[in-house]
Amino acid sequence: MTFRFANIHGRSVLVSADGLRFTDLATASAGQFDANPMTVFSRWNDLREFASTLDDEAFSTPLHPTTLGAPSPQPLQVFGIGLNYRTHAEESGMAIPPSPLTFTKYTSSISGPHDDITLSGDAVDWEVELVAVIGNGGRNINAADAWNAVAGLAVGQDISDRALQFATQPPQFSLGKSRQGYSPFGPWLVDAQDLAGRDRLHMSMTLNGEIVQDTLTDDLIFDVPAIISYLSTIVELLPGDVIFTGTPGGVGMSHKPPRFLRPGDVLTSTIEGIGTTTNHCL
Repeated sequence: MTFRFANIHGRSVLVSADGLRFTDLATASAGQFDANPMTVFSRWNDLREFASTLDDEAFSTPLHPTTLGAPSPQPLQVFGIGLNYRTHAEESGMAIPPSPLTFTKYTSSISGPHDDITLSGDAVDWEVELVAVIGNGGRNINAADAWNAVAGLAVGQDISDRALQFATQPPQFSLGKSRQGYSPFGPWLVDAQDLAGRDRLHMSMTLNGEIVQDTLTDDLIFDVPAIISYLSTIVELLPGDVIFTGTPGGVGMSHKPPRFLRPGDVLTSTIEGIGTTTNHCL
């Protein structure tokens, strides 16, 4: 059974298949699971087993999208992978990196899937991304086993302050992508174990209804297992860690002339089999 794990007002919930209803995890499990979302990831296999016992009637509370927070709201580590789609590398005029080009997005930038984005200037860009959240994690994870280290997948936006990012040489990727609210993701986690076609998902983004990014995730230069295997040779991947896996072509900086976000803009990001997020720019 493919299940959806979400965070509502700081509590762990499971969401119905239609995305319209939820059940509080701590209540439904009679305390078997803690209410704090961050305590669930190290027990993801247990959660999968518990979720399989629930029938449709267990999901009785209506879900209002604006109540959703980030599924992993306080990860100890947040990674971003740059230039990880061939189309994005080509539009940027940069060579394909020989290994995952990795930066960090600081935890304080994490926000919910429908939270507003307060623009920090006139050169703020969009980047729709597939987000992977780590379950048990570990070190030196083989690529062949890497999917077993993933709890679930979500839709994310790697919002980028290009002026800050390129204020110095070499660029400040981590700072430029870590302003408050610049790492929204959700709307929930879909269990990676059972997500059909997880290596080839359709991902798109519209800006005020106009399609600006549209791809299949098999255009990734380094796929999810390759990223996890690589990172785990350097750092220990911890339960709840978040990985923004990269964006395809179509970012605003590559438009001619460049096109950036303005107050009133609406970003709608969708990945098939996972869901949709919507962010309003202020």
